[in-house]
Amino acid sequence: MKGTVHYEVRGNVALMTIDNPPVNPLSSGVRQGLHDGLSQALSDDAVAAIVLTGAGRAFIAGADISEFGGKSEGPSLHDCLAAMDNSSKPIVAAINGTAFGGGLEVALCCHYRVIAPSAPVGLPEVKLGLLPGAGGTQRLPRLIGAEKALDFMLSGDPIPGPAAVAMGIADELAEGDIVEAGLTFAANLIAKGGPVRRIRDEEEIVRQARGNAEVFDNARKNAARKMRKRFAPEMIVQCVEAAVNLGDFDAGIAVEQECFANCLKHPQRESLIHMFFAEREVAKIPDVPKDTATQEIASAAVIGCGTMGGGIAMSFLNVGIPVMSVEMDQEALDRGLGVIKKNYDIQVQRGRMTAEQVDERMSLISGTTDYADISGADVIIEAIYENIDVKVETFKKMDAVAKPGAILASNTSGLDIDKMAAATGRPEAVIGLHFFSPANVMRLLEVVRGENTSKEVIATSMKLGRTLNKIAVLSGNAPGFIGNRMLAGYTRQAGEIILQGATPYQVDNAILGFGMPMGPFQMNDLVGLDLGWRARKLNGIAPEDVPITARVADKLCEMDRYGQKTSRGYYIYPEGSRAGQADPEVVQIVEETSAELGIQRRSIEDDEVLKRCLYPLINEGARILEDGIAIRPCDIDIVYINGYGFPEVTGGPMFWADQIGLDNILADIKKFEAEYGGDIWKPAPLLEKLVAEGKNFASLQG
Repeated sequence: MKGTVHYEVRGNVALMTIDNPPVNPLSSGVRQGLHDGLSQALSDDAVAAIVLTGAGRAFIAGADISEFGGKSEGPSLHDCLAAMDNSSKPIVAAINGTAFGGGLEVALCCHYRVIAPSAPVGLPEVKLGLLPGAGGTQRLPRLIGAEKALDFMLSGDPIPGPAAVAMGIADELAEGDIVEAGLTFAANLIAKGGPVRRIRDEEEIVRQARGNAEVFDNARKNAARKMRKRFAPEMIVQCVEAAVNLGDFDAGIAVEQECFANCLKHPQRESLIHMFFAEREVAKIPDVPKDTATQEIASAAVIGCGTMGGGIAMSFLNVGIPVMSVEMDQEALDRGLGVIKKNYDIQVQRGRMTAEQVDERMSLISGTTDYADISGADVIIEAIYENIDVKVETFKKMDAVAKPGAILASNTSGLDIDKMAAATGRPEAVIGLHFFSPANVMRLLEVVRGENTSKEVIATSMKLGRTLNKIAVLSGNAPGFIGNRMLAGYTRQAGEIILQGATPYQVDNAILGFGMPMGPFQMNDLVGLDLGWRARKLNGIAPEDVPITARVADKLCEMDRYGQKTSRGYYIYPEGSRAGQADPEVVQIVEETSAELGIQRRSIEDDEVLKRCLYPLINEGARILEDGIAIRPCDIDIVYINGYGFPEVTGGPMFWADQIGLDNILADIKKFEAEYGGDIWKPAPLLEKLVAEGKNFASLQG
């Protein structure tokens, strides 16, 4: 059995200390120790109260996920909680550190709770496709009310000790040693006759929401907006409804257990747990040992203060790292710094920041037009126009002024890192740091290693990603890296499908129905149709040589329809609204373009739209794995979920492919190859190999 619970008696109080390093999950040994310790305390007439705490930095960090689906040893958590509920002696939780999930549910089953100021508490089960299944959905509403409990459980986000006391989750904020605070609290209870307060019996607070359907309607609306396509939120709402309306704890527990079982067998649960472990797995680089030395990043410089450069600068400012912003001239610099300030001011207006916080962050940024001023920066990131020749010249300038040991990074979305490195005298210090727009919001950071990038620079860059609150994924150096290399087939197929019979709105709606935040044509409008159009004009590409999938976009640009920036693109955006409306004129343009190209239009089902847009991602993902650009399939999953909006509930494109069945996907790819030809539909050798061997992408995880 894993873990134990130490038992000792101090005066007339039994102290039980959970010890299951590093975070004290509720493993079999912990459950056995809780059950045995409680029995011992209750049978000892000299013990008048019980204090429960954790060893190390956690109280109880939750259930042991490794035990999910396996055979359970010893008493169940429900057995332990039932014994606590029925205790005739008061139990005080001394929450010393992290109390998440089942750990907080154990604390809620205690009769009283004292908490350390630094101890975070939370019920994050919704993020794993689950719900608090050990009475949490029934006890928490009885303690703090249905509305607060719903907000807390549906967000899954932790709160610190002081907030837990303010919300009513904990009774007292500890001063000094948490164990001594728990023992003192217990002594005071004993002096009062040892009252036992069972939350399961509390009805006054939870009754206030009875008959108030608006509480639950609002919870459902908020969950639908923030956690699209998730199954677990509805189950949580139903559980709290039971707590409010049934008026009987045991009846509510029965609903909770039924809803928990529904979550457990739902495919989203497996997908979200895959994501939970994948986020941790991507931090591991096989040839970069965990103990590799890293450099301290105490200051940064960003070349370019446009949309990307400004967002990157904000990412550093948000974690307290000073930034020097470099622009070509003072006008561009002033404009860029002004946009950063405006972005922060918007956060103040929305109540997400204070004016003092804005002042603090803006005090950390300074600007210059002279490269010599960035000589002291620990990392220099170029975020300029996506042109390899311009970037190479920029790296020469960076190399000329950077101090020894500084990291030189490019924010390129797919250009050759090695060409940039070759322009310097320190190729080992050059790396790609591909932020996603808006850089201060998006969680993904593609870290791109060059041929000569040192292990220390890789390790430092991965660590920097964590410092910036990003999920860093390592990619090899190849055109488009991981994400944009995969994206090419997706966007090309969308362009072909509308010429063959679908409308842009059908394609977008099919993709939205799958769970993506926006469809490919909505994305084109957001980014700007004119970017590709101007690039083709700049490179002198004749209209007849423009790829057929770009013909419609170029026609729209000739009509000054660039997307959201001009309030017209594939969609119409009334009065600057970001919610686009379908436009019959665009459908007419698409149909005319099909006729000009001699393409016979036909009816296309949504199922074909999805397969033709999404299966190229899988096929190219297999090639990326084969080429060693991505280390593991889960690295691709993390990139696509956090950088491109692939729905979390699928587990990412490669995990989703395993669920569909690689044999089924390969059969469709071969069918599309026969119908349409082209490299995009040529099956990846790795995909064919896995199918032939009866394996899946998960078999490559190692």
